Amino acid sequence: MSTIPAAPDGVEPLVPVQEHLEGILSGIAPLGRVEHVRLADAAGRTLATSVDALVDLPSFDNSAMDGYAVRQADVAAASTDHPVVLTVVADLAAGPAAEVAIGPGEAARIMTGAPIPSGADAVVPVERTDAGTTRVAIRQAPRPSQHLRRRGEDLHAGDRVLTAGMELGAGRIAAAAAAGLAELPVTAVPQVAVVATGSELVEPGAPLGRGLIHDSNSLLLASLVAEAGCAVSEVLRLPDDPRRLREWIGGRAPCDAIVFAGGVSVGAHDVVRHVLAEFGTVAFARVAMQPGKPQAFGTLPGGTPVFGLPGNPVSVAVSFEAFVRPALLTMLGRAQVRRPSWHVVAEVGWCSPAGRRQYMPIALGSRDGRTTARPATAGGAGSHLAGGLAAADGFAIVPEHVEVVAAGDLVEVAILW
Repeated sequence: MSTIPAAPDGVEPLVPVQEHLEGILSGIAPLGRVEHVRLADAAGRTLATSVDALVDLPSFDNSAMDGYAVRQADVAAASTDHPVVLTVVADLAAGPAAEVAIGPGEAARIMTGAPIPSGADAVVPVERTDAGTTRVAIRQAPRPSQHLRRRGEDLHAGDRVLTAGMELGAGRIAAAAAAGLAELPVTAVPQVAVVATGSELVEPGAPLGRGLIHDSNSLLLASLVAEAGCAVSEVLRLPDDPRRLREWIGGRAPCDAIVFAGGVSVGAHDVVRHVLAEFGTVAFARVAMQPGKPQAFGTLPGGTPVFGLPGNPVSVAVSFEAFVRPALLTMLGRAQVRRPSWHVVAEVGWCSPAGRRQYMPIALGSRDGRTTARPATAGGAGSHLAGGLAAADGFAIVPEHVEVVAAGDLVEVAILW
C-alpha cells in the first residue's frame, strides 16, 4: 500500500482513516446506564448483560409431526404391502395434557407439539398410515426417535441464550421468550443532537433564492442516528454566525453527543471550526478519504463528545458511516461496531484518488448469478450529489493504494440501507 502523500508547507498532513477512527473510539465509552424492558419493547435495543435460559427448550418431549406415537419395535417390519395395525388408545393435541402411556400393540394419534406419551419412542407421519381413529394401519417403519423433539435438545436451563452487546432483533427476542424470559436488560439509548450549519440552507420545500439550497443534511443525520439505534434529542439548522453557534452551545439541552454537518474546513466562514477551536478540546484533521476529508472530533466543556463532519451530503453520509456510527454503537455497548462488508464484482470500472480511501456510492445488480456493483450516479463519488444517495445501496470501499477499479475486479462493499 502506498504511503499517504506529504502535505504542502503549512497544510495539515493527511491522516489515515483507521488512525482517525481509533482516535475517536479511544475517546468514547459505553454510557453504562442499564434499563429493563419487556420483550415487546426490546426490538432494536442493545443487550446490556448476557442472559441464560430459565427452562429447558423444548421443555418436554414432543412430536415434530401430525401422526401417531408408537413403539418402534412394534412397527419395525411395517411396509406398504405389509402394514402393521395398532389400537389407537389416545388422541393428543398440543396444549395442556394429562399423562398418557401406550403399551405393546398400541398407538396414540398425536398432533405437532403435543407431549409424547410414555412408552412411545417414534412418531409415524399421518401420510404413512391409513389415518384410522380406533385402529391405525402403519405403512412405513420409523427409525428410533424419528420425528421426536427431545427435552433440552435446543437449550438446557442455565445455558447462555444471548450475549451482552447484541442488537436485539426478532430472532433473538423470540429465543429469549422461548427460554422463559419476560424482560431483558438493555443499555440506555444515547441522546444525540444534530446540527446542520450553513447560511445557504433553507427548510425543504421553501422557495429557493439565488445561492440557497434545501437542507438535506439535518434529515440525513437524524435518520442515520435513528438507524444506529440512538435517539435524536434535537435537530437544528444554524447560519454561519459564530454568535448564534456560541449561544446554542452554551444553552443547549443535555445530550450524550453532538454531530455537526458543515463548517469544519479551513474557509473564512467555516464557523464550526472557528468556534469549536476556542475550547481547545476539539481536534481537526484532514483524513485520507474521498469524500469527507475535513473532520473534527473532541469534547465540549462538560465532556459531551462532538463530531464535526463536512457539509456536502455524500460526505456527511460517508463520514457518519466511517466515524460517527462506530462511536455511537460503542456508546450503546455493542460488541460489533463496524458494519459487515462483502466482496462483489465491479460491473464497470472507475478511478480512485491515490493515497485516499474512496467510498463510492454504489448500486447493486446481478450478472451470471453473481452480485455486481456499479457507481450509483454518473458523478461517481462527488460529495455534493445528494440525489445520487437515493440510487445507492451502499458504498464500495476502495483501498488507498488502488487508483483504478476495473470491470470484473472484486470490490469491498458495505450495504447501508
